Amino acid sequence: MRKNLIQHFILAILVVISYAANAENPHDVNGESEGKSWGDMSKDERKQNVNKVKKHHLLDDHDFTITHGVSFPLPIILWDNGLQVFMSSKFHHGTTVAESNGNFYTIDKHSGKIYKTDAAGTLTMDDHHHPTNAQPLDLSITKNVFVILLMAVFMLFLFKGVAKAFKSGPMPTGAGRFLEPLIIFVRDEIAIPNIGKKQHGKYMSFLLTVFFFIWFLNLAGMTPLGIGVTNNIAITFSLAILTFFITQFTGKKTYWLHLFDPLGSSMPWIAKGPLYVLLVPIELLGTIVKPFSLMIRLYANMTAGHIVLMSILGLIFVANSWIAAGPFSILTLLLSVLELLVAALQAYIFTMLSALYFGAAAAEEHH
Repeated sequence: MRKNLIQHFILAILVVISYAANAENPHDVNGESEGKSWGDMSKDERKQNVNKVKKHHLLDDHDFTITHGVSFPLPIILWDNGLQVFMSSKFHHGTTVAESNGNFYTIDKHSGKIYKTDAAGTLTMDDHHHPTNAQPLDLSITKNVFVILLMAVFMLFLFKGVAKAFKSGPMPTGAGRFLEPLIIFVRDEIAIPNIGKKQHGKYMSFLLTVFFFIWFLNLAGMTPLGIGVTNNIAITFSLAILTFFITQFTGKKTYWLHLFDPLGSSMPWIAKGPLYVLLVPIELLGTIVKPFSLMIRLYANMTAGHIVLMSILGLIFVANSWIAAGPFSILTLLLSVLELLVAALQAYIFTMLSALYFGAAAAEEHH
């Protein structure tokens, strides 16, 4: 118990350090405050910069920033009259124009999107202050993409080692001792109850992958590296659409009959026909609403958790008083412990609901 409390305290301190590293130089996200320290700013200026730091933390990036002044570039891949490939270091963190094969590009600091410009980096704005410049097709390896690839490689070697350990003997060794109970939990408490003993096997690879993938990414999002993969709606959409396609493509006859004949033989067609004008569209809409709820639930919960933690930490900088640092740091510690639970809970909920949808599609009979 004491060891866990120490680990949670260290985690909270790392979160504070991460926020402070981003907030230490507010001109990185707000050019108007360049040259000013937090102590020289007014309270309103500090509030504005805290909000900008929060927004910057939640956005994807073309560089992988470890802390202020320590980062490494990532590949920029654009399709603009051909393939344009160069490193993000050409942008110098969005302060310069990048040139590739006679084409010039710049990054909008507010949205993080890449636009085609002239040699001077001119961005033309509309009435809503949105750039109207041409936007090339961006296929870049961004920070989120890099973390996903890194996590995929990590999981590949991790579970390859676990599988090798199981082949060598009945007792797991190394990481297998920690992962075996979780694997059994997913099988016995999620897959079998929702899908059934006969059908659960073909879905286990996906359920295990999505459970550990989401959980590990959620935990990575609590480190000082500013990783926010699962609070990117494009990522949660991709995970939800996989669940949707697997559900539809593995659906059996009874699943499709339930969609188009939900009342079955309980009523004659002359009676249920008019009802189906409403029931069938509702059933078909439900096939879309289910993955949509998966997408929004994961995205909203992880984003909200990050915003709450950063908002509380931001109050320390807004107050500009170390007297406030103590209570707010303790509150952050408690919420960080809660976030550890939420990280696992969201992985469990996504996996459990996916198994529930698979079970409905794979059911032999609908009762």
